[in-house]
This record gives sequence, structure tokens and C-alpha cells, in this order.
Amino acid sequence: QVQLVESGGGLVQPGGSLRLSCAASGSISMINTMGWYRQGPGKQRELVAVITSGGTTTYADSVKGRFTISRDNAKNTVYLQMNSLRPEETAVYYCHADIRRIGLFYERDYWGQGTQVTVSS
Repeated sequence: QVQLVESGGGLVQPGGSLRLSCAASGSISMINTMGWYRQGPGKQRELVAVITSGGTTTYADSVKGRFTISRDNAKNTVYLQMNSLRPEETAVYYCHADIRRIGLFYERDYWGQGTQVTVSS
């Protein structure tokens, strides 16, 4: 079994900051890419940021310069520091990871349950 558990969502005023965390646990052999996606009301899920095991990052254009993704490989945890948040970024934020389980020779996708981020005054 593998689980991704997110934390850190909540209500924040426009221009404010939040830090999301996502910890992977279970019978994990290795984790390749980890990342964050979001789905706003009436919208499709979209990529926010991803980071490889080597630390290479990719961001959606809309968050460049305001969001920072990082990871702690020893803790199997990925973080998303979000600054200068905007009301249109209200969404459920989902953690994603490509994980190889112990005893297997391939990776598969895993998703967290999602954490609500609401940006409102």
C-alpha cells in the first residue's frame, strides 16, 4: 500500500501565502517525479508544479515567480510554497507522485485526497 497525505490548505486573503505539504508512505522503493495539480470550481485539473528526484522543476506559467516547489527525498515529502495568492487560485490542490513499490519493476501514478485552498477577503 502507498498513500499520499496532503496538509496545509486553508483560507487566505488575496496576496497572502500558504505552504502545502505532501508525504508519501508505504512500501516505497523509489519516487520519481512529485508534483502539485489543482482543480478550481467548474474547471479541469491543471498542473501547478512538478519536481524530479534530481530537483529539476517545472511550473505553470501563471505561478512562475510566486510559487516554489521543493522536496525532501529522505522524508518522501514534497512542498509547495505559494505566495501572492489570487482569488482565481481557489481550488482543491492535489499531490501526485510516480512511485515504484518494493518488489515491483515499474512506476505508477498515485494521488492524494486533495486539500482545499480558498483565497478570499
